[in-house]
Amino acid sequence: MTPTTASTTASAADAAATGADRAAAPALLIRGGRPYGEDVADVLVEDGTISAVGPDLSAPEGAEIVDAEGCIVLPGLVDLHTHLREPGGEEAETVETGTRAAARGGFTAVHAMANTTPVADTAGVVEQVLQRGEDAAWCAVHPIGAVTVGLGGERLAELDAMAGSRARVRVFSDDGKCVSDPVLMRRALEYVKTFDGVIAQHAQDPRLTEGAQMHEGRVSAEIGLTGWPSVAEESIIARDVLLAEHVGSRLHVCHLSTAGSVEIVRWAKQRGVDVTAEVTPHHLLLTDEEARGYDAVYKVNPPLRTRADVEAVREGLADGTIDIVATDHAPHPADAKDREWDTAAFGMTGLETALGIVQQTMVDTGTLTWRDVARVLSETPARIARDLDQGRPLAAGEVAHVLVWDPRPAAEVDPEEHASRGRNSPVAGRTLPGRNRLTLLAGRPTVRDSRLAEH
Repeated sequence: MTPTTASTTASAADAAATGADRAAAPALLIRGGRPYGEDVADVLVEDGTISAVGPDLSAPEGAEIVDAEGCIVLPGLVDLHTHLREPGGEEAETVETGTRAAARGGFTAVHAMANTTPVADTAGVVEQVLQRGEDAAWCAVHPIGAVTVGLGGERLAELDAMAGSRARVRVFSDDGKCVSDPVLMRRALEYVKTFDGVIAQHAQDPRLTEGAQMHEGRVSAEIGLTGWPSVAEESIIARDVLLAEHVGSRLHVCHLSTAGSVEIVRWAKQRGVDVTAEVTPHHLLLTDEEARGYDAVYKVNPPLRTRADVEAVREGLADGTIDIVATDHAPHPADAKDREWDTAAFGMTGLETALGIVQQTMVDTGTLTWRDVARVLSETPARIARDLDQGRPLAAGEVAHVLVWDPRPAAEVDPEEHASRGRNSPVAGRTLPGRNRLTLLAGRPTVRDSRLAEH
């Protein structure tokens, strides 16, 4: 590999890093790692910027040297779907604890969903969330604005005001609820088109899922829980891709979970519809068989589906029908999950285990390369959100949002060791591969050897 050096032209490195002073970041040489899992190369970071990439680089006097032999070097991960719960749900998570969890998972940016109390449906609330993220300074926090006032599904929220605020919101979602009114959904798509925004739809027909507890199928029938049919998701996606095509606007499908949904999105892309889609780590790994024990840690929206659905979403991620992996990190207090299934809350944590699950299900199986991982967990999420400062190449002149991941170790997941306040991890007790050796936010270490680097 030919070394590259920093250019004098303007780049994303010129943008201010969230909560971090790049000029104060010490020089650091990542030695002997494999950028994108490819050829061995060193990465030199100075003043918060990647200054050179290539073999056998010299370290400046006083620079820290990180031995990355055998490790994968990736751009910092970007999560397009995170529930930080603040304001209003601090017993489950705060911006501080949620971004600590994100950093431990290798993320340098998260996008915070709007279903807080109060709902993030005004410029004031999204700016408050942005400020909390800047104060915490563990990763960049980008607020997602609500589509409708109070998530009520009746009137559009202040989309233009949120887009024009200091938070520069470009992603809007009523996640947790579906924008089920087709007229309102059309208006939302038309409105965000004016500033290149995107509507991220929680695809769930409310009438078809009244009282639903888990995936509708053989398991739900055998254990006596009310079923959640796949068509409840698929019908909304089918409607919305047609609306997006009609309007000429961008649509993003949250937490796609069924084989039928994959086929609809594939069909829409073939038609030229500007649609993107995400899959969660838990939908890549787990099935509705987990519900047989009535452990509500496996209760999630959308529900865990069948093995055939899992195989379909893995294939969809591999062939590009599904664009990204997003965690849908949804922490809850213990008493919201430690109860009978029908009264327990929906949701699972995911920030600290996402990359391990992706490695296990997609990389170790030969389905994705590490360069593909960079695409689905960093570059494309940033592009969808129009975040020009994240998901950048590992190249000279770029801001140093970097993850050094060791794929070789494996460890049993213990949620008690997590930084998140939520302990509702669906992979507790399972063994996952990989270890976060180092995460850099604009050149400043936020994690070293899976431990938070206090600042």
